[in-house]
Amino acid sequence: MLPSYLTVKGYGENEIIIDKSRFIAHISRANTEEEAQEFIQTIKKQHWNATHNCSAYLIGEHDQIQKANDDGEPSGTAGVPILEVLKKRHLKDTVVVITRYFGGIKLGAGGLIRAYGKATSEGINATGVVERKLMKVMHTNVDYTWLGKLENELRSSIYTVKEIHYLDAVEIETYVEESQADIFRAWMIELTNGQCKVWEGDVLYLEEDAK
Repeated sequence: MLPSYLTVKGYGENEIIIDKSRFIAHISRANTEEEAQEFIQTIKKQHWNATHNCSAYLIGEHDQIQKANDDGEPSGTAGVPILEVLKKRHLKDTVVVITRYFGGIKLGAGGLIRAYGKATSEGINATGVVERKLMKVMHTNVDYTWLGKLENELRSSIYTVKEIHYLDAVEIETYVEESQADIFRAWMIELTNGQCKVWEGDVLYLEEDAK
């Protein structure tokens, strides 16, 4: 599992008009090629009367799966420009479909390449990008008398609280980078004068808006 990577927030769409042609970007996350193909087919059914539904996707930790489809546009003028934007933005597990409704003015090869690239970039911007960081969930079990102090300390720290369970004692789940696990444990023990139990839980991805 990668320590961190960029991907899109989820589904998004955005429309631009270039020389009377409508270019509608449909963006989504896809963890498998099957998911990407299903998404492409869904958009094609929704826009069955469009002139073209061009697509590309980039999937896998090391971008093992890369596909681009011009859907009737001149070879290399649509699918590849879409894919190139995904690569330049360092996005993983992302699928894009650009729906084009022809407006009567031919753009030429260079114009098409620029149009599909721009539609993709603006579609991604409208959808939003997140960074997924691999984190360990640390569990801290303490008496309720320590809750206020720990909450205040955690809020002003580098760590992110995942959840707080109000049981017989309080159990705080905190996202911690794996390299920070021992440091976090020692910090909790110090803050509570040794009156806490700290243990390691699942390893999960934490999503934050990309900077």
